[in-house]
Amino acid sequence: MTTRVIQWSSGNVGKAIIRGIAGRPELELVGLYVYSEEKSGTDAGEIAGITPLGIAATDSIGDILAIDADIVIYTPLPSLVYGDDSDADVATICRLLASGKNVITTVGYMYPKVYGADLVARFEDACNAGNSSFHSTGLNPGWLGDVVPLTMSSLSSRVDQVYVREITNFEFYPSPEVMFGMMGFGETDAEFAQTIQRYEYWLTNLFRENIQMIADGLGVKLEAITDSRELAYAEAELHPAAGTVREGTIAGQHWEWAGISNSKKVIVHETVWRMHRSVAPDWPDGDHSVTIEGKPRMHINFDPVWIDDGLLATGMHALNAVPYVLAAGAGIKTLLDLPWIMGRMDNS
Repeated sequence: MTTRVIQWSSGNVGKAIIRGIAGRPELELVGLYVYSEEKSGTDAGEIAGITPLGIAATDSIGDILAIDADIVIYTPLPSLVYGDDSDADVATICRLLASGKNVITTVGYMYPKVYGADLVARFEDACNAGNSSFHSTGLNPGWLGDVVPLTMSSLSSRVDQVYVREITNFEFYPSPEVMFGMMGFGETDAEFAQTIQRYEYWLTNLFRENIQMIADGLGVKLEAITDSRELAYAEAELHPAAGTVREGTIAGQHWEWAGISNSKKVIVHETVWRMHRSVAPDWPDGDHSVTIEGKPRMHINFDPVWIDDGLLATGMHALNAVPYVLAAGAGIKTLLDLPWIMGRMDNS
């Protein structure tokens, strides 16, 4: 049986998914949603930089809803941060689910219970209406900060603390939409203050989802999830791949989210983000790492170039989840509900 897939959005992640679908005989691309009139009507393969696939992109939601498809992979920039309507992603995902299409997304809502019972009910009602399933994933959160420590914990006789540290130099990350439009790099404090409310709400809830999911997976009850941030500024004009960061504007962000139990930080996710390697030399440096304090103590350090294409990896974690989500039955399916997601080896 061939799985019929719709790809929603055609940015860097969406293009990677289109190419991935085209390379797998068990999958068939049957639709592509795009946000620009210029792309509408263009062949999906042409948009993705491969041989034409015979599927014309559309900017009509009605066209997408009318397609007979098994699953939609939904990967736009999150409307909660980037769009005019902060509820647009949830509303669209629920329409897709209610139409009978399973949905995998990378926009967040990985552990919806963190947002409260009303949001859980919206997703569950839509899943029930369409007999469909909903799954959200990513690279981090979605793999590094949750799948890795939970997998490591299977070797533990006792877990005292999970500590995930992400240290990323965005010098070579080529997306101005994400770096400037969404994350607020290159802004003054005054500009950042205008955008921080939605961005911080989205980001903090993303990592609260991550921490709560780990806590539930490990069976620990949290009293609270705290968050903090610190900013650093460019001491000279910087020219990363995404564009220019003016002197004196935001060039570094240092965040920490911590799950508290018995007044102790038991699950910690620390991120250190720089637009250039020279920014904030006093902040933690080195590699991504995951540490489990307990018996035994475990520590994994990731090479500084541990992954050479994070956008591709994000898309593939969604694409590789397709058969598992289809087999899971209706409802919200988090990483705790699905089996171990694996890729595919090329046997040619």
